[in-house]
Order: sequence, then C-alpha cells, then structure tokens
Amino acid sequence: MEAKADLHLHTRYSDGSYTPEEIINKAVDSGLKIISITDHDSVAAIEESIELGKQKGIEVIPGIELSATFDGTEVHILGYFFDYGNEALIESLEGFRRERMNRAKRIVGKLNQMNVPLSIDSVLDEVGGESVGRPHIATALVNGGHTETYYEAFNKYIGDGKPAYEQKWNFSPEDTIRLISQSGGLSFLAHPGRSAKEDLIFRLIKAGLDGIEVVHPGHSPDLVYYYRGIVNEYCLLESGGSDFHGGERNDDEILGRYFVKSAVVDMMRRRLPQN
Repeated sequence: MEAKADLHLHTRYSDGSYTPEEIINKAVDSGLKIISITDHDSVAAIEESIELGKQKGIEVIPGIELSATFDGTEVHILGYFFDYGNEALIESLEGFRRERMNRAKRIVGKLNQMNVPLSIDSVLDEVGGESVGRPHIATALVNGGHTETYYEAFNKYIGDGKPAYEQKWNFSPEDTIRLISQSGGLSFLAHPGRSAKEDLIFRLIKAGLDGIEVVHPGHSPDLVYYYRGIVNEYCLLESGGSDFHGGERNDDEILGRYFVKSAVVDMMRRRLPQN
C-alpha cells in the first residue's frame, strides 16, 4: 500500500494553530508518511519540521503558499522542493511580511473607525511566527469580546468586501511562478475550486505552472475529476492535501482524509530542474 502524503499544512509560523512539533505528531497519528509545511509567505518552520520529521519517520518537503492577484482576485500559488535559503526568495518574503503588517494596521484602523476598540498589539499577541494575517485579527476580535466566533469576525468585519476589508499587495501570478522557479522549485495552483476561472488556469499554464492542487477539502468529487483531467491533458503535475490550520477553524478531523499517494510525490521529484 502506497504511503499517504498531505502537501498542504500550516503552522503557527503563519496562520495555523499548531507548532511544527505538534503538526508532526498529528501527522504520525493520522497515518501520513510525507507532508509539506506550506506556511503563507514564510519558510521559518521548514528546517525545524524536517529535523522533527526525521525523528518520527515523516518526510517533510519544503513548501510555501504565496498570494498573487489576477484581475482583482487573489489566487494562491503553492511552491514545493525549492531552496528555502535562496536570497532572492528570502528578500521577497520579507517584503511580503512588511506588507502584511501594513495591511493589518489598516484593517485595525478601519475597525477603530467603526468603534471596535481593537489594538494592533492584541493582534500581534496571536501571531506565533513571522506572518500576520486576517485569521490573527479574527482571533483577536473573538478574544477581545468583539465577536462571538471566528467566522462572525470575517462575515461581519474583515471578510472580502466587508467594511474593514483591505486588499493585500501581491505579485502577479507570473512573478510568483518565476520566483518559485528561480528558487529551484515547482509551482502549483492552490485550491482552484475556490476562485480560479478557466482563463486564469490557462494563463498560468502558459506562464510555466507545474501543476494543480487537485485534492482539497473544498473540491467535490466532480471537481477532483475535472482538475485531474486538466492535469492529464496538459502534462501537468498533481498535488493535494488538507489545507490544515487547526484551532478556531475546527478542522482537526480532516488530517489523513485529504491526501495524495507517494507516487504523486515521486512524479514531482522527477520534474525538478536538476533531474
């Protein structure tokens, strides 16, 4: 029986709720043998996770999730097997994180104008790593008694199009793919079922996209079949995983349920530039 691989996991270094060690332990308990830590705009958890994985018999593939903007819509690009010490990559990530902080301050400012007395310090108290995002603001709103639930924070204040929403500064999809490629990695369109239209998918393929995240909790069986068809037709690679965050999202039960087989990871390795 082939090993199970979950190639989409988040830690406290971005907007996940668990430390790398806790993620590794949960992966073991869920029967996973291969994982990828794909924190937003951060590679801080990778080296630690690789070493912890070796101790528990889990292979950890370097990963990341980067945001891009296409026609005013945010899309996410996953990177795998890249050099996480690449200087150009590190410099770009530092820029992303600065912009994330500026965006968080703008959102807090809008909330204050709406008579929601949230402070940026209370938001930063929720950040376990380097990268601040809307999930941290949502958690701070709940902990401060300003909303009853995490999802209410998004639905009432900070979700797309809501009164305190602020658009994030992003690269173009082409620039994002180029950054991953120049770092020696492979680029995948994340959870296309959420927002990716066909014209975006084909634009990304022309730009050098290596694959599509086919397996995801947000994809129905019909969507899995559809995206796998595109992968096969255009000689792309497949990836998949749980997009696990934990905590307020109450998604602990999805670990071990959304995965790809180790043969998929082997295909990715064969596509790497050095091969």
